[in-house]
Parts: sequence; C-alpha cells; structure tokens
Amino acid sequence: MTDNGFASISEGAVRIQPGDDNVWPQASEGFVSTPEVQALTERALTYLQVGYPVHLSGPAGTGKTTLALHVASKLGRPVTLVHGDDEFASSDLVGNDYGYRKSKLVDNFIHSVLKTEEEMKTLWMDNRLTTACQNGDTLIYDEFTRSRPEANNALLSILGERILNLPKLRRSGQGYLEVHPEFRAIFTSNPEEYAGVHKTQDALMDRLITITLGHYDRATEIAVTVAKSGVPEADAEAIVDIVRELRGVGVNNHRPTIRACIAIGRILAHRRARARPGDPVFRWICQDVLNTDTAKVTRGGESLMPQKVDEAILKVCGLRPGRPAPRVVGAGARRKE
Repeated sequence: MTDNGFASISEGAVRIQPGDDNVWPQASEGFVSTPEVQALTERALTYLQVGYPVHLSGPAGTGKTTLALHVASKLGRPVTLVHGDDEFASSDLVGNDYGYRKSKLVDNFIHSVLKTEEEMKTLWMDNRLTTACQNGDTLIYDEFTRSRPEANNALLSILGERILNLPKLRRSGQGYLEVHPEFRAIFTSNPEEYAGVHKTQDALMDRLITITLGHYDRATEIAVTVAKSGVPEADAEAIVDIVRELRGVGVNNHRPTIRACIAIGRILAHRRARARPGDPVFRWICQDVLNTDTAKVTRGGESLMPQKVDEAILKVCGLRPGRPAPRVVGAGARRKE
C-alpha cells in the first residue's frame, strides 16, 4: 500500500479485505493513533459526512493514502480504490465499449423458406468510478494529479450536480446516472513540483476541501517507529531526531520521511544493534538509508550528505543526557563513546 503506515506509517497499518471490485479497510493491530492523527481524522470525517469531497495534499511519505483508508473505514462503506495514471482517459474511470455481441437467428420453420437475421451490438462495461457512484461506495482516488486533467472531467458533474454523464451505449440506455446518496470521495496528491504531476483544473479543485499534510509531530513519529520496527523507545527517539534534523538540510527538503525511521529501526532490530554513535552498524545503516540526494547539498561537486548524516548522529546521540560526547578521530572516522 502506498504511503504506508500512519504518517506513511508502514505495512500493516490498515488491513484490507478485498471484495469483488472494492476493499473494506480496517485498522490493524499495529495501527498507531495519536491526538494529531485523531484530529485529522475528525476533520476529514466532518467534511465527508456533510457531503463534501476531501483532498489530502502533501509531500510523499506523509501518510496520505493510509489516512484516506483510515477515514474511509469510519464511513462503513465499501471502498473503490483508483490510482492516478498519466495514460488515463475518461473511459478508464467511467467505462467504454470493450467488444461486440453478435446474434444470429435462423428461421427454417417452413422448409422451403430460410429466414436469417443477424444483429451486432457494442458491449459496454462500467469502470470503477461508475460502479462507485451507482453503489454508493467511498472512492479513494490516490495521487489523482498524476492523471491528465481532461481524464478527470467526469468528476465535475459528480461532485457538483451529483450526476454522472454517460453514453447511451450503456446497457440500460440511460444517458446519465444519479449518484448514490452514500457516495463519498477522498483524493490524495503530491505537490505540483513532483515529477509526473499535472496541474489540475480549477473547477475540480474548487469542489474539494483540501487538508494539507506535513510530517507528523515528534511523538507520533516515535510511536510509529516503535510500533513498526520493534526497537526500544530510546532508540526510536534517537532515530526520529536524526531524521528530523536532516529535514532541515537544503531548501524545501521534505526528506527523509518516516519511512526512513522505520527502515533504520527494522534493520537495527534485525542486527540487534543500538542507536549509539559508537555502534558501527548504526552508523552505516544511517549512512545508507539517509544518504539521499534530494537535498542536493554539494561542495566541489561532491555530496555533503554523508557528512551531514554524521553531524546529525553526533548532535542527537552524542549529547543525550547522561551520555558523554563521542570523540571524533579525524574526518569520516568511526566515533567512539
């Protein structure tokens, strides 16, 4: 599941029970709920219960998809999940002709007369948006801005007039479909500067209530790291503080995310190591997981991230209460307590 975990929290935060063409999300045993998470859930539910679609916007790794699934589970309706795609057309959401049906009638009731009738009809198949509108499902349109704006035009009348315009080729012959009163929609999106993201039409954005998500607070990130990795709380605190320290490196840098905290915690637990500056295992895990080029901080063409990671480890772990500051023996040398 994308944006795993609560706050992008991790695998297993929401349990999925698949149906014929939808899912029933439920919170799993590892789901982490803090006051911040509960407040966001309450805000989104309030808008949805009144009938407004909700748009969760924020950088990758901030838990948009998991929050959407969590909120949808509170509505108690089946969930139709759609992922944005640059190749989408309106027909991929609404439906299209997917073949032909040919029927032939041979009438030889009178032996001397042979009567033959042939009829060919196009076959229409509803796609997920039409099915969700008809059945009253909760639509989660994940990263909808990855679809081209024209592909999402059908949403305008759905969210505005609660009517879905359909070709008369549909089996029922109706040119429109009245949207089920229980139909609700949750959208997620990344910032426009992300690769592969389109600027959507103002008419669609005007119909959505946008909740802007950032990284969760420190307490939530620590709770998530403990729950998803199994490391002691003290180690989780160190990991989270290092990651939060590195988010200040560079300009408009949203990384590393909570996913990095979980990854470091899981690997640390697997190796039975500790989040200490003198532990070489901890150091190389941090260097590998956190050595991202997102910040694009360089000197002389060389990345400064390895140095910044070491500095963050020293600042966070070396200066904890009751712990002596580690001694650094030259640049890039192993730290000792």
